[in-house]
Amino acid sequence: MNKKIKRDQDDFEWTAAEIKSSKKINSLPKSLQEKLASRKSRGPQAKPTKVSMTIRLSRDVIESFKATGDGWQTKIDLALKQWLQEHTLV
Repeated sequence: MNKKIKRDQDDFEWTAAEIKSSKKINSLPKSLQEKLASRKSRGPQAKPTKVSMTIRLSRDVIESFKATGDGWQTKIDLALKQWLQEHTLV
């Protein structure tokens, strides 16, 4: 793995002890299993308006938008839309 990549504090590797002490979902109460299962995915969008793709942007651009918190990808989309309104592509 690339050691230069900044690790997200919410993205961590479990230790062997944590894995051993963890519980399987089917050992939890049925009501909790259902609640956890319902949070697995957002479900289909009623009217998809965006296209998933990969784009390479400057590190400083990404860091600036990420620093604004949740919704940073939407903010990039809005900034690009605004730029398109104000400029003509050649």
